[in-house]
Amino acid sequence: MHISIAQSNTLWQGYFSFSEIKDLSESPTTIFASSENALFSKNNSSNQIKTTTTIDGLSGQTISSIYYSIITNKTIVGYEDGLLLVVNETDGSIVKIIDIISKQLPEGLKKINHFMEYNGIVYISCDFGIVQFSLEKMQFGDTYFIGDNGKEINVKQTTISDGFIYAATSNGIKRADLKEANLIDYSKWQTIMPGNWSSITAFNQNLIAISASGEIYKYDSNTFAFISSLSEASVDMRITTNYLVITTTTKVLLYDNQMKIKLQVNNNQMANKPSFSCASIVDDFIYIGTKESGLISCPISNPSNFDYSTTPIGPSRNNVFALQATSSSLWAVYGDYSSSYNPYPLDSYGISKYSAAGWLNIPYEEVLGAKSISRITVNPNNENEVYMGSYFSGLLKVENDIPTVLYNQSNSGLEEISFIPGYFNDVRINGLAFDKSGNLWMNNSLVKNGLKELKKDGQWQSYSLDVILAKSIDASMGRLIIDNNGTKWWCTNTDGLIGFNESINKFKKINFGSDFGNLPSTDVKALAVDSRSQLWIGTAKGLRVLSNVSSFLTDDKLNSNAIIILENNLAQELMYEQSITDIVVDGANNKWIGTADAGLFLVSSDGQQTIHHFTAANSPLPSNSINDIDINSITGEVFIATAKGLVSFKGNATGVNEDLNNVFVYPNPVRPEFDGTVKIAGLLDKANIKITDIEGNLVYETTSEGGTIEWDTTAFGKYKVASGVYMIFVAAKDGIETKVKKLMIIR
Repeated sequence: MHISIAQSNTLWQGYFSFSEIKDLSESPTTIFASSENALFSKNNSSNQIKTTTTIDGLSGQTISSIYYSIITNKTIVGYEDGLLLVVNETDGSIVKIIDIISKQLPEGLKKINHFMEYNGIVYISCDFGIVQFSLEKMQFGDTYFIGDNGKEINVKQTTISDGFIYAATSNGIKRADLKEANLIDYSKWQTIMPGNWSSITAFNQNLIAISASGEIYKYDSNTFAFISSLSEASVDMRITTNYLVITTTTKVLLYDNQMKIKLQVNNNQMANKPSFSCASIVDDFIYIGTKESGLISCPISNPSNFDYSTTPIGPSRNNVFALQATSSSLWAVYGDYSSSYNPYPLDSYGISKYSAAGWLNIPYEEVLGAKSISRITVNPNNENEVYMGSYFSGLLKVENDIPTVLYNQSNSGLEEISFIPGYFNDVRINGLAFDKSGNLWMNNSLVKNGLKELKKDGQWQSYSLDVILAKSIDASMGRLIIDNNGTKWWCTNTDGLIGFNESINKFKKINFGSDFGNLPSTDVKALAVDSRSQLWIGTAKGLRVLSNVSSFLTDDKLNSNAIIILENNLAQELMYEQSITDIVVDGANNKWIGTADAGLFLVSSDGQQTIHHFTAANSPLPSNSINDIDINSITGEVFIATAKGLVSFKGNATGVNEDLNNVFVYPNPVRPEFDGTVKIAGLLDKANIKITDIEGNLVYETTSEGGTIEWDTTAFGKYKVASGVYMIFVAAKDGIETKVKKLMIIR
């Protein structure tokens, strides 16, 4: 089955990592590379680098193999789940083919391992057997199940030699005569060498095979003769014009026609000693794919002159766990913890920053030993001062893009876990937020004094949670926010939602059950306060809303409520039973809601309308598992961190302004071919907007909820207004400040 995929959606932007190279292919002038879920190529003649991502129509699943066909000028992409994509390099169009995914096979047996083209047919090696595919006709041919008695067998690679097709499998090297009309019959395939084999290829009239343990054999006179041992397993073998290229995790070996080593490149010659995944040759340059450092090249004539510039610049990893947007930059971290807040095994990743200058990746070696960095906050009074919570090592301070201090149990008011034997130097900092006075608040999990404050003057203060938690040492804590009243709200996994306000010295809790706050679960994951002072609460089992955060200051008991919507004329609970991972409020007071496995929702300010539901199936989202969301309040760009990559959606809702000096209207003029909405941006919150024709007849009126409103160019939704000049009158809520703009509409 074929599905054509539309090309780049201008509303979406991809920020992918190309650091982990999965496979390579080549033409005489171009190297083609695949990372986890994206492609890129470099033309040696023009030095042009081209990328293809989910924004262009790729799947967010993990790529396992690629092949570029010179004959058809198409790149075929194979995935671990059996998905096949064909990219037409002429026009960039992509066709998705799901025939292998649709095969009735046991789970986990559909991975595509290798492509081999011969006489117009691509032989696809899979975990279950071999499939024929015609790139010219875009059609599948026969499927060969060549295991014992026609069972599935893991085929790693195929090749053609002297009229025979050979297959390296997990249970021997198999051979069949290409003249045989019925290769579907497993009995036509002969096992010519037992054992577990990783690769096989025809090279200079020889047949070369490598065992799973790294032993190289040559097939000669119907016998496999041992040549040498690699001392470690091979991860890739391929032929180029003049060389056989064999790659292990630590070295690349180039063999000549006599199977003598002409060149060897070792990973200890390179910075950080990367692990190799594959290698090839284009135009006398060696291109080496690595598992963490992207694509590295060097000339054959000077194999120590390494070039790291071939890899497109992006974040250091695709699995961004948390991010934080400012007006001019975006921060991302990769440390994580499980759904039960377990950070083990600990992550040793760095941090990344995106700005007008591009990506800055700060490696783990420069973050002062901070492991499992899981949360970020930027000082609102100084964007060059950033704090990051590590869910093992404490609090990291970054100034002017340089990590400067790691606060932990030895140099601050933070505390390590003390009640679990064997846990040392384990300081779990997660939720972070600045208050209006410039003090930084955070939670410190699994300790008695679990609420911490780093005052503006550098002093620390601790607050005991014993008054609110039955066992404060049992509660792992998540996101933390501060509302306009100065109340701190934060998530826990066992005790619902906790609030604290030092001005009245009170802790309060919203928990599971109708008598204790009406949450659907004790495990709270996400929090957001909207422009109406409502607190939106995301849990592992659904959504609740506290009608007004000011009730914390006056009411003894806090109660949240579900949002009831009509769906198919039936009353439903919004986000019923959904595991919610994040909630963010945009400039129009709409809510962006991320989930653990159902993608991303945009709902209206009151939750009654679902404006968008983005998934990996209907959008460029690379995964339905949403880790984090944030919004650039100036541009309205919504950043979405998923388990398989970082993307953004160019939203229209911007943050509110302090005055009306920056009000603007776009597009202006509205031309006949335009079919979207007119945006009026730069607004104050609760501004009144009236739109009239040139004669003063009112055609639209609304009140802003944020910095932007949209108009569909209809007269109160009834009909499209005619061509002409329209007056836009904007007034602040108090009526003191006003602004008038003109809009031209051409039908």
